Amino acid sequence: MDSGGDLRSSIKKWNVIYPVYLNSKKTVAEGRRIAAGKACPDPTCIEIADCCSYLKIPHAIELDKAYPRDFFLVGRVRVQLKKDDGSPVNPAIKTKKQLMIQIAELVPKHHGRTKKQEPGGSSSTTGEKKKGGKKKK
Repeated sequence: MDSGGDLRSSIKKWNVIYPVYLNSKKTVAEGRRIAAGKACPDPTCIEIADCCSYLKIPHAIELDKAYPRDFFLVGRVRVQLKKDDGSPVNPAIKTKKQLMIQIAELVPKHHGRTKKQEPGGSSSTTGEKKKGGKKKK
């Protein structure tokens, strides 16, 4: 039990990445931290964590935490950029901003995203009847 508490206290020192930081649909005022051209649409905590695994960055998902500016956006990822001695965990990624840009490039290629797009486009429009609108006179 003690080791779990020790792990949690060390994770508290890690950097936090909220999905909003990488969301191209948000403005800087709403919380986006990287350029809109480099950001990706609607990233999730799971996708961010998978990208961290791919980049060999230690991470921890916190699904019970919410973004302070918009508390309906639940979930965040803690990442360890530097070891205890101050050296970077991944020499190619030294700063949080570099990591966020790398993740934003990888999220659109995420295996869950590529699977969702293929069947999702055709099934949403079929079988729906539109009601309302203007009537012809």
